[in-house]
Amino acid sequence: MPRKLSSIAPDWWDYTTLDDEIIQTVARLTPDAMLKLSRPGFRVVFYDTLEEFYLAEALEYITAWRQSTTDNPVGICGPIGPTEQLPLVARLVNDLGLSIRSAHFWGMDEWYVDGREVPVTHPLSFERADRELCFNRIQQDLVMPNETLHFPKADLNRYIKSWDGVRCAVMQGGQGDIKHWAFNDPPRRDGIYKNDPPTPEEYRQLTTRVVQLHPLTIAQNARTSGGGNIAIVPTKALSVGPVETWKAEKVSIWHGGTHDNPFGQRLTTWMIANRIADASVPMSLLADHPQVQFNFYRSGIGRCEVEMH
Repeated sequence: MPRKLSSIAPDWWDYTTLDDEIIQTVARLTPDAMLKLSRPGFRVVFYDTLEEFYLAEALEYITAWRQSTTDNPVGICGPIGPTEQLPLVARLVNDLGLSIRSAHFWGMDEWYVDGREVPVTHPLSFERADRELCFNRIQQDLVMPNETLHFPKADLNRYIKSWDGVRCAVMQGGQGDIKHWAFNDPPRRDGIYKNDPPTPEEYRQLTTRVVQLHPLTIAQNARTSGGGNIAIVPTKALSVGPVETWKAEKVSIWHGGTHDNPFGQRLTTWMIANRIADASVPMSLLADHPQVQFNFYRSGIGRCEVEMH
């Protein structure tokens, strides 16, 4: 039986094409039931305060970078969305006097306009946010050189090669409304994927690349970063791929309740816990990664009950 058309964008794959039984099961999950979905290789963690939540996220940077040496460099791949952890990272590095000169950092993604990455002068630039909120705040004698700060560019070869010979201790991420990490969005529903999305094995072969963004991703970024002005949000981006993601020893996803909704947070938790990988829900492909941690701000999990506003 053919899969449903998306109720969001019929020319695309997304989570609304899943079987109704999955949707109904997920919507009934309570926070306590979510917490019990941990299994070997997948850990669910709750934080009771936002202060603890973002401090724990920032400490993942510190833990990774403290392992780095000149002979054995170590890095972390980090998101824009959330961003609240970034000033905390800078403060911790400075206050601890932690030299991260040998460490690496990979930005996950960047907007792509007119055949190139947006410049750091662009108001939505992710590189600009990383630098202004974190790296420009770290003391010059402690911070890593520009050569080990890696941001995706239109010429992707240098970024892709930067993953060779460096251990990525952790890749962090948020979860978007379309259930992506970075900009690993579900694909359009055309060509060989007209009737079925790519298999998990096919999707996992994708490396850092230019991606066309699902309409829901564009709307979300307008909501979270552009004051609702959809017209200013680019429709394409550069995104770290599954190939690089599987080079990371650990994938750590941070659900603060801002970037995705109560249903979405439940959906990917349940799919990964039950090892159900489907490219219409890209985050679910992490079911096959050896070490994944989902971090939740308990008050941000919300409810899936109908409320009229």
